[in-house]
Amino acid sequence: MAELHSVLLVAVIAGVTAVLRFLPFAAFGGGRPTPRIILYLARVLPCAIMGMLVIYCLRNVDLWGASHGLPELLAGAVVVGLHLWKHNTLLSIAAGTALYMVLVQVVF
Repeated sequence: MAELHSVLLVAVIAGVTAVLRFLPFAAFGGGRPTPRIILYLARVLPCAIMGMLVIYCLRNVDLWGASHGLPELLAGAVVVGLHLWKHNTLLSIAAGTALYMVLVQVVF
């Protein structure tokens, strides 16, 4: 019974994912122009989401604690610096995350 439940659960999740992936093509396909609001959202949402993620990640930084927020500051500086230098988001985030983990686990 548990196996059937798991299979049905995976099938429903896969179906919902597929519908969500194909829905924009169905809604805006057929040679119709994309609405201006969608073009606006496509332009501003990535920056807004990244800003929210930065705030979410830094919300519990204790500036008065033992490390004074130094690991977060150094890792953030590496992310920004690498991105300005290489323009590679994956490299920037991976390097910043790796540096942060080394600083938290080994240094501080």
